Amino acid sequence: MKKLRPMQRAADHFKRISAMLTLGAAALLTTHAAFADDAKIPVVAAENFYGDVVRQLGGERVAVTSILSNPDQDPHLFEASPKTARALQQASLVVYNGADYDPWMAKLLAASKNAQRTIIVAADLTGRKSGDNPHLWYDPATMPTVARAVSAALASADPAHKSLYDANLATFLASMKPLDAKVADLRSRFRGTPVTATEPVFGYMSDALGLTMRNMRFQLATMNDTEVSASDIAAFENDLRSKQVRVLIYNSQATEALTKRMLKLAQQSKVPSVSVTETQPAGKTYQQWMLTQLDALGTALTSGGAATNR
Repeated sequence: MKKLRPMQRAADHFKRISAMLTLGAAALLTTHAAFADDAKIPVVAAENFYGDVVRQLGGERVAVTSILSNPDQDPHLFEASPKTARALQQASLVVYNGADYDPWMAKLLAASKNAQRTIIVAADLTGRKSGDNPHLWYDPATMPTVARAVSAALASADPAHKSLYDANLATFLASMKPLDAKVADLRSRFRGTPVTATEPVFGYMSDALGLTMRNMRFQLATMNDTEVSASDIAAFENDLRSKQVRVLIYNSQATEALTKRMLKLAQQSKVPSVSVTETQPAGKTYQQWMLTQLDALGTALTSGGAATNR
């Protein structure tokens, strides 16, 4: 995620809502007792793919609010709102990414102390830290790890329905097997194939597939919202013109001028481009979303022709 692109504005915005969080914190301490049989566990997920996993695990026992949920909106430009603050005030479970992807969450939670609330941070579970590629949900190992932590948190909050959460976890883990199989299939067919990307959104999945990812300096500059050097732009353009790469992967939620330039050049050079997103599309589960993108990548890799390794 592009570091701090919205943070200068968000810092002042955060101050305006932190007072409301502080005032509401005391009331929270009396609202998270054992859940009645007809009550739902209030959950806030910073990103909708984590929210989707919570729904799959909690079923009718959870009421999930996902903050980042619009796949047509650049998530880098998000600003926390009073609505976000109110949702966090009521949450018994909070799930967010971490690794500097959603730094506003840590700030909001710090302003709304609640000893009764469970917080799950995907980066902490997977050993990732500030400075690492924050797009953790593209690592096939991330969601099973998050799911186990969520299931345990739900069972702790609502022990009377532990058997339901255990069963739903087993179902979820089984539903990930087609995704694992797709990754293994693509890896067996395209391992070592050179590809490129406008930013490292797909990086962990690319690694899992064994692809050879080029132009990393370009990608990191784009992600960190720093100026891309002329030599890195030239190298990227040469890869496309001379078909040194089989596919161009791009983030369709953040198509700035330089990304559009590379997409146009890829089209002219007949290098297939594949869209990936940072937000789960409406009407799809996490598993369906990942499989759809992998299917598109497989088609592009097949149709892209031979790429020349330097």
